[in-house]
Amino acid sequence: MNLETKWLEDFVALSNTRSFSASARQRHVTQPAFSRRIRSLEQAVGVTLVDRSTTPINLTPEGQLFLITARNLVEQLNECLGHLRGVSMAREALDIVAAHSLALSFYPQWISRLQEGLGELPTRLVAMNVGEAIHVLREGNCDLMLAYHDQHATMQLDAEVFPSFSIGQVKMLPVSLADDAGRPRFSLDSQEPIPYLAYTQGAFLGRSVRMVLKNDPLRLQLRTVYETAMAEGLKGMVLQGVGLAWIPDFCIREDLNSGRLVRAGSEKWDVPLEIRLYRCSLVHKPGVEKLWRQMQKLPRDFLQA
Repeated sequence: MNLETKWLEDFVALSNTRSFSASARQRHVTQPAFSRRIRSLEQAVGVTLVDRSTTPINLTPEGQLFLITARNLVEQLNECLGHLRGVSMAREALDIVAAHSLALSFYPQWISRLQEGLGELPTRLVAMNVGEAIHVLREGNCDLMLAYHDQHATMQLDAEVFPSFSIGQVKMLPVSLADDAGRPRFSLDSQEPIPYLAYTQGAFLGRSVRMVLKNDPLRLQLRTVYETAMAEGLKGMVLQGVGLAWIPDFCIREDLNSGRLVRAGSEKWDVPLEIRLYRCSLVHKPGVEKLWRQMQKLPRDFLQA
């Protein structure tokens, strides 16, 4: 039997409220996610615990019997954890998911700047692609999502369900390794086929680049020689002199300043993007609510990296 502690806590909450929606709010998850967790618990124990045919809902006879065990387990676990952590337990960390390039090159500077305005802010950061991050946010399995926004190519999110803060402006630049004369080894001005380092089909940044190239004959000259979902992966290949790629400017700032990388095309090929911090309004976690209120009061220069 494979039981998760949170399922037991969910079940105890449901026995108290007799409402899926009220329990979901109490457990800081969306109602669909909460319902799936109760069904997972039922599948794990092998019996139906909840009678969903009544309003408010009732527990089945098996559910009433299992409730005694669930409460005892939850109480014993909480008592043990409380003893281990002590009464001076540190403030709970916020779980943040972020696009890989943002996690590596943007987040450290931004969170340091934000803490200048808010004080210490414990966080846990996980890097993943945007599609996965949205799913995790929607399921209530993270508190915040740090992602790119492109009004032309973005996966649209309902602003009421997923409110956001704009925390940065960025441009994707076409870049190449410099030759001995400081010129781009590969250029968008070339009349020959151009070795192109591309984002994979499902990658968010790739959509933005494809929108720029969509109606331009230049796309026919680009010969894809490598693909990856991560901007840092493309940067590594550009530095090896394999081809040119569009990369967010904050990822390559030092390389551009040193002259190791140079523009492979004029500013007309730049792709402007916004960086936003998202939350799910259906999940009501006190720490997130407090942070959101604090951020609304901060000057813009504390929010922008």
